[in-house]
Amino acid sequence: MSYRGRFAPSPTGPLHFGSLVAATASYLAARAHGGEWLVRIEDIDGPRCVPGAATDILRTLEAFGFEWDGPVVYQSERTDVYLEALDRLRRGDLVYPCSCSRKETGECKCRDGVRNPSRPLSWRTRFDDFVVFRSDGLFAYQLAVVVDDEWQGITDVVRGADLIDSVPRHRWLQEALGYGTPRYLHVPVVVNEAGEKLSKQTGAPPLDLSRVPELLFAAVKLISHDFEHLGSADPRQFSLELAVRANLGRHIKDHGKVA
Repeated sequence: MSYRGRFAPSPTGPLHFGSLVAATASYLAARAHGGEWLVRIEDIDGPRCVPGAATDILRTLEAFGFEWDGPVVYQSERTDVYLEALDRLRRGDLVYPCSCSRKETGECKCRDGVRNPSRPLSWRTRFDDFVVFRSDGLFAYQLAVVVDDEWQGITDVVRGADLIDSVPRHRWLQEALGYGTPRYLHVPVVVNEAGEKLSKQTGAPPLDLSRVPELLFAAVKLISHDFEHLGSADPRQFSLELAVRANLGRHIKDHGKVA
């Protein structure tokens, strides 16, 4: 199968510089390999989604010069598919219902059928006890992302290093569901002055659309050590097209971490 990558933001607010780094890395890697680059809006966690954020994210990507292949996929429209995957795990006795809180899982008796009937149930895997269906009735990220990557034929996942610990869980689910396994590459996480990952929770400011060339230049410089390909590129005139022509995507793997 030819190269197919993706960028999958959650619409819990506007994109910030950390988001731009992840998007740029995945985009350049896909284009360097002559592959496709898809966009998926991971809005499965409805209560955390901000109205209008998905539209704002897409407009911001367009403003920075990103061009995606095919239609944008929204996880909120795919709950039937996730339910089918969960049913397959149930039938294989690979998951179990659990009434424990997150703090109680260390002493969990739910694996043996001892549950608190007064509490809503989540569904956990018999591998690492991670949740695939939450007690509030929502599908967990771990399951949804694996199902979607398979359905979209994703061959390569380039994302932030904060998600590297999820790889064993994803691979377990892929094997349990009979899916293929993409290649994973994790690029450096952007942090603030306090050493915290840039995120909406840590107050990361939204991308300033008046500074598109400079921000792209900074993002590419962070993820690709082979900056000599840009020669004397002016940050004020920088563009994603210039980065693609410089073929910097082929050098991202040397700066990232494969899992």
